[in-house]
Amino acid sequence: MTSSSVLATDAYKFSMAQAGFPLRRETFYLSFRFGGFHAVPFDLAATVRGMAEALRSTEEDLAFAREHGYGPSAAMEAALAQAAALEIEAVPAGTWVYEREPILTVTGPSFLVSWLEPMLLWLNYPIQLATALQRPGPLAPGTLVATCEEHAVLIESVARSLGIEPKIVREDERYHQQVRARARSLVDAVGGDASRIFEVGMRSAVCMEQHRIALRACAEEGITLTSNVQLARELGLVPVGTMGHEHIQRWEADLPAFRAMRDMRDAAPSYLLDTFDTMGTGIRAAVKVMRERPHDCAIRYDSGNKYIQYLHACELLREEGLQPAHVLEDGLDDQATAHFERLREFTGWPADKQLYGFGGFLVAAPMSNPLTRDRVSAVYKLSETVGEPRMKFGDAAGSGKRSMPGRPVVWRRLRGEGPVGIIGQSGEPVRDNYILLSGNPEAREHLRICNVLDLGRADAIPPGERWVALSPATQALVDRLTPAR
Repeated sequence: MTSSSVLATDAYKFSMAQAGFPLRRETFYLSFRFGGFHAVPFDLAATVRGMAEALRSTEEDLAFAREHGYGPSAAMEAALAQAAALEIEAVPAGTWVYEREPILTVTGPSFLVSWLEPMLLWLNYPIQLATALQRPGPLAPGTLVATCEEHAVLIESVARSLGIEPKIVREDERYHQQVRARARSLVDAVGGDASRIFEVGMRSAVCMEQHRIALRACAEEGITLTSNVQLARELGLVPVGTMGHEHIQRWEADLPAFRAMRDMRDAAPSYLLDTFDTMGTGIRAAVKVMRERPHDCAIRYDSGNKYIQYLHACELLREEGLQPAHVLEDGLDDQATAHFERLREFTGWPADKQLYGFGGFLVAAPMSNPLTRDRVSAVYKLSETVGEPRMKFGDAAGSGKRSMPGRPVVWRRLRGEGPVGIIGQSGEPVRDNYILLSGNPEAREHLRICNVLDLGRADAIPPGERWVALSPATQALVDRLTPAR
């Protein structure tokens, strides 16, 4: 595997480590929220370990990070050097998993395990492709269309691993123009001021080369802010990002997490409101830290009804005499942006105090290829910190945005009745008639006995089958962490 720059991640990974605990031992897990059955075509554990071992830094990389406020501390650099300390539990190559089951867990020094997120989320694409290639019936239109050379090589590698000789269509220039058209529509939606738009699509890309094409197209329309630190340096752009859900989960509550970001970095923080309850705790904690010490900052909306949240926040902030910037992300397009601009005008909020971040709309949606991250809602979530379980809740009722706590693993039913899959905890005794799937290379041969591999090729769960349930240990953690409503 070729080496990866220390900059090859999202900017907020650096800021969260600066305001967090980079050497603390933590667990993250990878899962797909949607999409039914998925086939895992390769050795996930070896792939992840290879990514960590390939990580390299140069003095030029570190100087660029420091210049933009993302310089790694000594503890952060030490964390990135501990690839050998990673514990990885993954489902075996060739097995089928179902939505919401943890495909893998990675445990190790906080900054290193967190740093891996964008590249681990890229794995959603080869997994989706392997699934599509093994299902009966014709492939979805565009499945074998590539946006760049690296994308084409990835398609070829997955197809040939399954004994298929692919016929790949390239759409490099079309993709570039489609991204540029979308970028232009966003700039138009904010009255031509491209400085109010930033790009956060690294996790929505298929590969680094595809993201490079997208960012060049954005830059041609004046969008110069991106979360991708490596490509910011390469293309002369500006890296941006301060806070994700993991930071708030790590601190276990909004208020201490916001204070840490305010007090441990000298750059303007962006307070993410929805980890637990946007209007119940998120906005009120943000107001409190702003009142404690006036400072330049922003509040960021993510899940739930952002229109209602925005109006509520505007009213509360005016009552307190505060005027932070509004940052709007997650699932926005040009039409939603235009609507929020009308809300801004209605509330009288200054234009330079309302910013917009776009990921999948700019990077994934322009592809002809339908196998996007959003299609399966691939997530990589913090689930345990220093031995303590953590969950993310969010405001969107029924959206499935609640994460799993602890060190989640998959059990698979071998025979008899009961859920076909159970999400257990690492080290928990496995129920009779089940086998541990995560981290168990022998599981695939045992599963052939009950034809579970063939079950994965079905378009739906067989009538009467219940797929995923929680083990007693996992359910106990969920009950303990779920706040009373």
